[in-house]
Amino acid sequence: MNSSMDSLAMQRIIRLVDENSFVETGSLVTARSTDFNLAQTDTPSDGVITGHGLIDGNLVFIYSQNAAVLNGTIGEMHAKKVAAVYDMAMKMGAPVIGFIDCAGIRLQESVDALDGFGQIYARQVAASGVIPQITAVFGSCGGGLSVVPALSDFAFIEESKGKMFVNAPNAIAGNRVDKCDTSCAAFQADENGCIDAVGTEDVILGDIRELVSILPLNNEGDVYTGECGDDLNRVCESMDAMKGDPRYLLGEISDGHTFFETKAGYARDMVTGFIKLNGMTVGAVANCSEVYDAEGKKEETFDAVLSARGCGKAAEFVRFCDAFEIPVLTLTNVRGFKACMCSERRLAKELAHLTSAFASATCPKVNLITGEAFGSAYVTMNSKAIGADFVYAWSGAKVGMMEAELAAKIMYADASADELAERAKEYDALQGSVTTAARRGYVDLVFDAADTRKYLIDAFELLYTKCAGVPDKKHTTK
Repeated sequence: MNSSMDSLAMQRIIRLVDENSFVETGSLVTARSTDFNLAQTDTPSDGVITGHGLIDGNLVFIYSQNAAVLNGTIGEMHAKKVAAVYDMAMKMGAPVIGFIDCAGIRLQESVDALDGFGQIYARQVAASGVIPQITAVFGSCGGGLSVVPALSDFAFIEESKGKMFVNAPNAIAGNRVDKCDTSCAAFQADENGCIDAVGTEDVILGDIRELVSILPLNNEGDVYTGECGDDLNRVCESMDAMKGDPRYLLGEISDGHTFFETKAGYARDMVTGFIKLNGMTVGAVANCSEVYDAEGKKEETFDAVLSARGCGKAAEFVRFCDAFEIPVLTLTNVRGFKACMCSERRLAKELAHLTSAFASATCPKVNLITGEAFGSAYVTMNSKAIGADFVYAWSGAKVGMMEAELAAKIMYADASADELAERAKEYDALQGSVTTAARRGYVDLVFDAADTRKYLIDAFELLYTKCAGVPDKKHTTK
């Protein structure tokens, strides 16, 4: 019997998939290199278990590295097994899930291992935008291997044993692991922009199961991934009072109050994730100015501005949704751009990435203005000008160039305080209200916050058959 059957790598797979659904492939493959006494070393499955199984009845392909075999290092046959998983997943149109627990490239196989490593990269790039790729780091993931979760669509890291790094902490000038462990889960989740969540193995496996049930299986799959048992016209209370924290808003409008957040620890001033509206999966991008804990206490605040990190996070998420034809909802509450040296270094480029992501996306796009929508920051946040199919707004929202008081000071620099107040009131009425924007056709509908769910369900139902661009046809019939 293959000794890998009792390994931790196999147990992770068994805990992930539906009961008795996993079928292993390539179980008899072993390392074929004989250099440096490898021929005398037992290498069952060459350190990686591969195969396919079901998650809630959905087909998935899996590879799980076995650290008990040569420390899970990647050799020629190890890499070929992973590549074969990708090849089959592409044929079948099913997600690939990878479990990383690896000491790196196998030194004994050198250039053969490097070539195999490159084949994994190539398969990931070819699969990008065709099938979802999910990676979980359960052990070490260093050097070039860190590119694997970075190339994936979603990545998770185990909170205590998971280590991800390009350079080991002690290899970074001026740093040491006891000063700042740059490889630890917390640092990676908050700083590198690749990690969606940190948790125990069981929590991560549960998250992956939930994610697979939310996503289309491939870029031709349906976004209706479940049935809705929730009231389509459910009134959503306390929405306006909690508008600073989109996590609450998105959970409130979603079927069954479910919200799956992505990149939760990174760029927390921008929230991304998935909700369900009448059984349809919808991607959400939202500005965040407040964060509340489970008890409703405010634990963090941000300015209502766009940051470089936030724009990059949102742009990547929009591109993923568009690749899989997942509709995108934007919750907009922004008044400008983050002003700091760190953000300024990359802000223009990341603003361009976000603008491009929204403007080029052909999936259904709806923008809901929940608070302020000022200046070119608003234009970037999925405005009608760059392609939103519908722009909605809550009653009392503000849409315009800037806050009325600031606009009055610029236009009437020498005016008295009383005149400035009067001019600001006039500017707000003429150029800063949501009513003005609606009269000009820039906002399609204004409604009370409590009615949000029913209007969004209606919008995305209508846009389900959206056909962007020029239809494929020979000629008109008239």
